[in-house]
Amino acid sequence: MSTAHFDPSHTDWNLIRGFVAVVEHGSLTRAAEQLGLSQPTLSRQIAELELAVGAALFERVARGLKLTSAGDSLVDPARHMMTAARVLGMAAASQDHGLTGTVRLTASEIVSAFVLPSILAELAQRHPEIQIELVASNQISNLLEREADIAIRMIRPTQSALIARHIADWPMGFYVHTSYLAHAASPVPLTATDDVQKLARYRWIGYDQSDQLIAGFRAAGMPIERSFFAFRSDNHLVNWQALLAGVGIGIGMQWLAAKHPDLISVMTEQPLPKLPVWLTTHRELKSSKRIRTVFDFWRHHLRIS
Repeated sequence: MSTAHFDPSHTDWNLIRGFVAVVEHGSLTRAAEQLGLSQPTLSRQIAELELAVGAALFERVARGLKLTSAGDSLVDPARHMMTAARVLGMAAASQDHGLTGTVRLTASEIVSAFVLPSILAELAQRHPEIQIELVASNQISNLLEREADIAIRMIRPTQSALIARHIADWPMGFYVHTSYLAHAASPVPLTATDDVQKLARYRWIGYDQSDQLIAGFRAAGMPIERSFFAFRSDNHLVNWQALLAGVGIGIGMQWLAAKHPDLISVMTEQPLPKLPVWLTTHRELKSSKRIRTVFDFWRHHLRIS
């Protein structure tokens, strides 16, 4: 099949964006989640682009999708189009001097559920003309590609095109609900000096695919495996609710745990790294009055000790 009649100037921009997302994520499912689309919708977009190009762009392999030679030849031009569109969008946004309109925020699931609602309510009272879109996700949205206007992140951004403000450092701790201790097989209080065998007598709440907690335990001198965690989920909200339900011992933010008197702090001698909070936006977006207003509002209100 020939690509001679392919004219990108008459191609739906969403097709290009979908193509680049599949390239970067390696599967329709992950790319669709990132774009906020259903998998069938994204699949139709890829099929439509392939029809316009006149060649298959991907082939299915055991671990997902692999670019064909035709698809590979389009990757760099498609990314250049994405970059040009981003620059155009930034330029247009920087000319927006009014408050009326939408600001898209992104934050982790825990922050979105337990920190932001009260702040959003106050923001709505002060600036009812500003509409908010909130992406509650632990995935790091790409501000450079305008996936969000403002991000609340737990790691410091490194891109020079971003403005980042360090808001706070949230202390973390190990917690267990009293209902779990009442039925635990080994009710002896835990300490940081306990060995792994003793700690393993308890049920622990951890992550499923992520190895973040495993790495942290090992760095503290506790060589655990994935099976150490009897309950595993990568959804932080689910883990927090499991902790409150007495499923086992887990890790949480101290300010959030303080709201629940039935949670008991354990292994207090074991120091945990504090969780840094960064407020981030693109430099060019600071010239937008609406985005600057929301950014400054969050900078002054997003402080929890």
